[in-house]
Amino acid sequence: MADRPSGEQGHGEYGWLYGNRRRGGGGRAPDDPEPTRVLPTSPRQTRDRASSGSRPVPPKPGVPPRPSRPSRPAPAPARRRSPHRVRNIVLGLVALYLVFLIAVPAWAWTRIHKVDADPGGARPADQPGTTYLLVGSDSRRGLTKAEKKKLGVGGVSDTGQRTDTIMLLHVGAGPNVLLSIPRDSIVPIPGHSTTKINAAFAYGGPKLLVKTIEQDTGLRIDHYVEVGFGGFVNAVDAVGGVTICPHSNLNDRRSNLHIKKGCQEVDGVTALAFSRDRHSFALGDVQRAANQRKVVGAVGHKVKSPWTFLNPIRYFRLNQAAVSSLTVSKGTSPVALARFALAMASGGKTCTMPISDLAVHWDRTRALALLKLLKEDRAADIKGNLCTKSGLP
Repeated sequence: MADRPSGEQGHGEYGWLYGNRRRGGGGRAPDDPEPTRVLPTSPRQTRDRASSGSRPVPPKPGVPPRPSRPSRPAPAPARRRSPHRVRNIVLGLVALYLVFLIAVPAWAWTRIHKVDADPGGARPADQPGTTYLLVGSDSRRGLTKAEKKKLGVGGVSDTGQRTDTIMLLHVGAGPNVLLSIPRDSIVPIPGHSTTKINAAFAYGGPKLLVKTIEQDTGLRIDHYVEVGFGGFVNAVDAVGGVTICPHSNLNDRRSNLHIKKGCQEVDGVTALAFSRDRHSFALGDVQRAANQRKVVGAVGHKVKSPWTFLNPIRYFRLNQAAVSSLTVSKGTSPVALARFALAMASGGKTCTMPISDLAVHWDRTRALALLKLLKEDRAADIKGNLCTKSGLP
């Protein structure tokens, strides 16, 4: 192997190999056949340097700079509804509905007709418990022309002075007692002869009817409630109809009733016709009173349903039905009327005044025993034949 050249000779042909370069002047020997080249920095390296905080490298002359991508804003975090806010909204809606439940009957109360039913003069003393007199009059107030025509009462005045329904509702320490008084009951009427009890209403309206009942029963009437045809029809329709179960086909042209036997859902007009019919039954007015209690009980059963208070339309229609043709005595407060409605819906004992025949004469012995228990607020002690559906023993 030949010896390595030295001196100037070593800087000749192989000088580049041994690093024998001239310092300065561009960093290479003038006779360097293949000078070492500096590789350009890539754009990626430029971005990396820029992101790391180093000084950016300018692009080569004549090469357009690569446009930078716009930075995308970070997505906003999803808004989560505060549980406190949800609770406040729910509580607010509940509060508004409670206001509605109070405001509607308050509005209805201002529009209910009030009448003076105090007979004056000598009256029974105050008694334990509360006794309501419920009267179903033939007032057409609240009925549409179509309903009047369907009932066959289109030509009758809207302010009637007759009654098909007379009931006493006693509310006290024991069970509620709903006692029907047949309208054909033969009783003495103050200032008039002995005749049918409904004549008292025709002669002197609520005052004379209250006076007659107090004189003949010894019961103190605390409140008077009168429902006209229109209110009855509207109340049944407001609860979506009621179920009746006649045991035979009924065709009564006087009440315009035409229905088949068997259980069926009926509207307010048909329910009213059913409650007025007495000519289709052997017991006549006695059976009619029993049918009236059934219809009233069916309405009451639906009224006390929670759906009445949860359904604003049904709730409003029931109150509107009261406005249409309900009359109460002066002195009857909204609380007393509400207690009456609750008692009618709650059930209890249902009876017809004890009678001795279909003429209709009261059975004095049984009637006095029943009335004595009511006067003493001992409804729980009413047993046996003192309380029967027909009034007969």
